[in-house]
Amino acid sequence: MSTLAWIIAVSLAGGVLSVVAAAGMSVALGVHRINVLISYAIGALLGAAFLEILPHALEHGDPHRIAGTVLFGILAFFVLEKLVLWRHCHHDHCEAHEAHAPGNDHGRSGLMILVGDTFHNFVDGILIAAAFLQSTELGIVTGLAIIAHEIPQEVGDYLILLHSGYSKLRALVYNLLSSLATLVGATLAYLALSEMQEWIPSLLGLAAASMIYVAVADLIPGLHKRTELKATIQQVSLIGLGIASIAIVQALVGE
Repeated sequence: MSTLAWIIAVSLAGGVLSVVAAAGMSVALGVHRINVLISYAIGALLGAAFLEILPHALEHGDPHRIAGTVLFGILAFFVLEKLVLWRHCHHDHCEAHEAHAPGNDHGRSGLMILVGDTFHNFVDGILIAAAFLQSTELGIVTGLAIIAHEIPQEVGDYLILLHSGYSKLRALVYNLLSSLATLVGATLAYLALSEMQEWIPSLLGLAAASMIYVAVADLIPGLHKRTELKATIQQVSLIGLGIASIAIVQALVGE
């Protein structure tokens, strides 16, 4: 089996397995619990951004450049969200003028997370290709590690898509399409790895910016609608669980 064939196989398997496993776990928990489990999604997003993506970006890029990229990314996603709101204010009832039903934000959070996840998957593909170009064994181990990291994050992404009003099928299809960026990144990296490597830190910075923005700007404010002590403890516990799931997976794969 050629190196390129290994790269394509692992990239496809990694993306599909991660998305399907995440969707299965989310459905098993029950859609009626989405508003509660969004706290877990916040933790998974923040955990992935601060424990995995940003450290990797800082390790391979200039810290000042990465910080600037994250800042630019947060501003860019703010503008993108404004454009989405502007579209709905012209073609639908404006969010500023009408309260929406719980669990539906006109797809804003879903759009943000799909954009960021596509960047992240693209970079995962580059990392897979780089590992396989070193050795087949290293490539397989790297692929398994990426799958292990992606599952808890994809659970959060799937929950956010449902929270944004997407149906189960649409959420699954969009996540699968986003996962194809892994194959694109891997193929391009195999063909021109030396030219692609310099973009990895910046792409990681943008991916982290999207996750931080969605968690802090779109999702956390909704948690403040429930102020009772029991709900607060539940929210904090689930956010902690989301962060811990990322940390545990990192520990298990030895990173």
